[in-house]
Amino acid sequence: MSSVAASPALPAPGAAHPRRPSTLTAYRWELRKLVSQKRTYLGLVLAIALPVIFVVFQNLRQRHDHADNIFASQITQSGLATPVLMLLFLSVFMLPLIAALVAGDIVAAEDGNGTLKTILTRSVNRGQVFAAKALAAMTYAVIAVFLAAAVATVGGVVSWGFNHVTTYSGTVVSAPEALLLVFAANACYLIPLLTVAAIGVLLSTATRNSAAAVVGTVGIVILLFIVAQIPGLEAVKPYLLTEQFENWHGLLRTPTDWAPIWHSLWVCALYAGPALLAAYLVFLRRDVAGG
Repeated sequence: MSSVAASPALPAPGAAHPRRPSTLTAYRWELRKLVSQKRTYLGLVLAIALPVIFVVFQNLRQRHDHADNIFASQITQSGLATPVLMLLFLSVFMLPLIAALVAGDIVAAEDGNGTLKTILTRSVNRGQVFAAKALAAMTYAVIAVFLAAAVATVGGVVSWGFNHVTTYSGTVVSAPEALLLVFAANACYLIPLLTVAAIGVLLSTATRNSAAAVVGTVGIVILLFIVAQIPGLEAVKPYLLTEQFENWHGLLRTPTDWAPIWHSLWVCALYAGPALLAAYLVFLRRDVAGG
């Protein structure tokens, strides 16, 4: 279980008319706590190391025959194909795992260390604490995604140049436009990934156990992948959270196919909304005396 930094000092209970800290202030406290935890860096190291390993491996290969994927076939022609390939590889399991490492720990760690009781008996509002924790978990997921994309982009461009790429529809786009599409694709992928983080926050709040919450979050993702493979459930497949992990593919077509992105937005809302609401209600009813 990860260590938790001491909570920032709040105004003494006896102080005259103490000013209640804002949600933004509570959010900053949560970010400081993340900076002090080892688990935070474990996920970020994975986000950095995997693109680096990929680039090194591709540089060492003598042959690059990838007819199965249009971006894989361009691996040595343009460095901007690298972040697209890495998003393809990482989006299925590794990035959800990285997001779960913090989301599943964000509340449960303080339960285990006994610091949550101290926070909830101070002047800060419970709703503010919950909002700050949920935002911190999601901020971490955003950082992990764009950190991996940045490392993959730099590594690819250094190795194979800042050149044009061919999209899924066979259209050739300039290097600056391709770079913009890489950024947009990662941004779209955040829609389902932030939903995974929301589920992690729910399990972290409900289970009060970091390991159970992290494993449970990843387990749900794996379970949904299994459900998608069951014959006879084709009608359910478009509404599974894991199917939204590919929503960004529409950005790499000409003209842009916005349908999967809009579909992903409302489908993910059906998962994230109830998860965050349930987590919030559990957090509000937390027994302070019992920890």
